[in-house]
Amino acid sequence: MPKRILITGASVAGNTIAAVLADYDFEVVVVERAEAFRDGGQNVDVRGVGREVLRRLGLEAAALDHGTGEEGTVWVNEDGSEAARFAVDENGNDGPTAEMEILRGDLARLLYDAAQDRAAYRFNDRIEAVEETTNGASVTFSSGTNETFDAVIVAEGVGSSTRELVFNGANDPRWMDMTIAYFTIPRSNDDDRMWRWFNAPGKRSVSLRPDQHGTTRAMLSLSKEAEGEQDWDVERQKAFLHERFADAGWETPRILAAMDSTDDFYFDVLRQVRMPRWSSGHVVLTGDAAWCATPLAGVGTTLAVTGAYVLAQELIRNAGVEAAFQAYEKQIRPMVEDGQGVPKIAPRLMHPKSRLGISLLHGVLGVASADVVRNLSARLFSGPGKEVDLSRYD
Repeated sequence: MPKRILITGASVAGNTIAAVLADYDFEVVVVERAEAFRDGGQNVDVRGVGREVLRRLGLEAAALDHGTGEEGTVWVNEDGSEAARFAVDENGNDGPTAEMEILRGDLARLLYDAAQDRAAYRFNDRIEAVEETTNGASVTFSSGTNETFDAVIVAEGVGSSTRELVFNGANDPRWMDMTIAYFTIPRSNDDDRMWRWFNAPGKRSVSLRPDQHGTTRAMLSLSKEAEGEQDWDVERQKAFLHERFADAGWETPRILAAMDSTDDFYFDVLRQVRMPRWSSGHVVLTGDAAWCATPLAGVGTTLAVTGAYVLAQELIRNAGVEAAFQAYEKQIRPMVEDGQGVPKIAPRLMHPKSRLGISLLHGVLGVASADVVRNLSARLFSGPGKEVDLSRYD
């Protein structure tokens, strides 16, 4: 059994692995380039097998207690009136809003708290080089130190620099023709407990979501082909959004004004990570670094906690790193491929170009939200059809 484990990335996936392995006879080191633990982030949900993972870690109740309080999703017209409403289903079927809605940072904090006393966290550091040896992986850090580990787990984001060090050129990204910005703004008296989604002509959408911290989470989305916007500096990205959303209507002026002073602005051009393999020698990928499905799939956090849990369990079960990595990939890849199956036309359908297209979308959503078809429409938002059978780890 490998004993000394390095995890790079202290967010949901990395902290899940650390929380599991810390209960066993492992020496776990977690390295994170941020100067301290990051609490920020937008709304995420955990469904199906992901909730079972949290249950096994003793964190399901805490995650529900730290929920955003979001009570459903409403598509609104420009005057704020409702076009379609999906309330959280009391019968247990998850719609656009799942029962377990939580901020990314709050979930990562629960997992971090579960692991921090038994794993060594090193902030403000990162991997600079990785070299395979007969005994493991020799890792050089930006702090100047060099250490050897039995396994290196890369639990970074979609643009993982460590992945590019070890798997240079292996990622064949699938661009999703969608640009999204997330940030936090002051709460107003009109903000309620619903996720309010507004469509504007020109393939644009604006949405506001509640949190439990007395603020509101905003999102600006634009359906278009990628043109390198993810590499612009923040000032240029904000100027781009001001230009493209200036005439969008509804709550957009308030959102754009608050965007200029927000301290958690995040901007990305969505792409899926497509890797032919997730391991090389003593190094393995998990979470977004391995398979980012994008927020369009609605299963990113579920995949993150499930993949991390399975990887940790296979390291516990197997005597060698290679066998553990192979078993982990065999168990998780079908679920990942199913989750990545969202068609590229989906964001286009949800972001009509014209007012007529918006009216048609609202009409379809209005029918889908009616009680007579609630169970059917909920399945459209319920996550991947394929899930890992966790009884293997009972």
